Amino acid sequence: MRSCTFTLALVVVALASSTSASADAVTDWNARAAALVSAEKMPAAYAYRAMAIAQVASEEAVNAASSNAASRWTTVVASGAASLDAALAAANRSVLDALLPGRRSDVDRAYREVLTALPDGDATRAGVALGERIGAALLERAASDGFASAPAFRVETVPGAWQATTAPVAAQWPLRKAWLIGRADRFRPGAPPALESKRWASDLAEIKAIGASASTLRTPEQTEIARFWEATTPAVYFELVRSVAELPGRSLASNARLLALVATAMDDALIAVFDAKYHYAFWRPISAIRNADRDGNDATSADAAWTPLIETPMHPEYPCAHCILAAAVGTVLADEPGIDTTRLHATSPTLPGVERRWQSIGAFVAEVANARVYAGVHFRNSTEVGATMGAQVGKAALADAHFARAAADVRSSTVAEK
Repeated sequence: MRSCTFTLALVVVALASSTSASADAVTDWNARAAALVSAEKMPAAYAYRAMAIAQVASEEAVNAASSNAASRWTTVVASGAASLDAALAAANRSVLDALLPGRRSDVDRAYREVLTALPDGDATRAGVALGERIGAALLERAASDGFASAPAFRVETVPGAWQATTAPVAAQWPLRKAWLIGRADRFRPGAPPALESKRWASDLAEIKAIGASASTLRTPEQTEIARFWEATTPAVYFELVRSVAELPGRSLASNARLLALVATAMDDALIAVFDAKYHYAFWRPISAIRNADRDGNDATSADAAWTPLIETPMHPEYPCAHCILAAAVGTVLADEPGIDTTRLHATSPTLPGVERRWQSIGAFVAEVANARVYAGVHFRNSTEVGATMGAQVGKAALADAHFARAAADVRSSTVAEK
């Protein structure tokens, strides 16, 4: 995050989001959670995990507080009439307090503001108890999801030789328990282009020219796009999803389901992409360009002083993580009935004051891919592979969700018949 002032402003706006006429309680809590996760300044992969847990908590609260909806991730049920707003607030507070220790005062303040506006009665108390049980159940799942596993990857080096001492980010992610896709390696792609190939030479030449910090080929708009997508926190993607979820005609239940599906698909996408990243451990453009005289390809040349436009992320290059996220989000949105995908828009904490808009899901996914090349941190092939993986993750998530929804309908029908 480049601006502490902007982050604090984002939190203040998000905590007050319940006054928005177009929002509902689910999207309100999504906005709050995204802002608070950003303010916590945790590594990006950790942030997406936190958002997935929070959004599942919201969906479970909605389902459990609705007499005709079956919960999916927990076995918690309401005991008597329970306030949905209270259940949502308590479920979110329970998980966010645990996941964001540095923001507990903000979380608790948002929770108190919601509870103060509710009647002091049995339904509110039942909702709070329900939400707290849901939060506890999801935190129990989180405690065994592999997050705390020892990293399965270490940087290889010759004894005695210098190496960077900053630890690779999310090296334990391939060991995590996925929400929807089963195994971490389910969509592991083939290897990146061979260093002696024409594709490698062309990809290197492209990013060397347009991704350099002082590139004269990159246009002002391309620089803006790169800076916009320098943001790695979930806030940008969730603002984009809310831009269509908050349109008139949406129900609270459908928004709870959509946001939970997007969140879990993105978390699973990162599990899949980090599996591939640490499997191949492919070098970043800054390393490849500075050492191109050693890649065995006569069509490449080294530039020992080359630097990218933005700071290089601290994990392997292949495949592109932003690209898998964008394509996973786009795939889920494209399946959502009644959503106008010509009205996508979002802002970014790394480019304050700029709002970007897209007329289609394809334009949004393509922009994210281009941004990482313009920024000098991903080769073109990596963006293409990442987007393909994202579509695969999104389709798998949808298939799992559709199956679960059908099974829940059958269970509900059976209970009703009895």
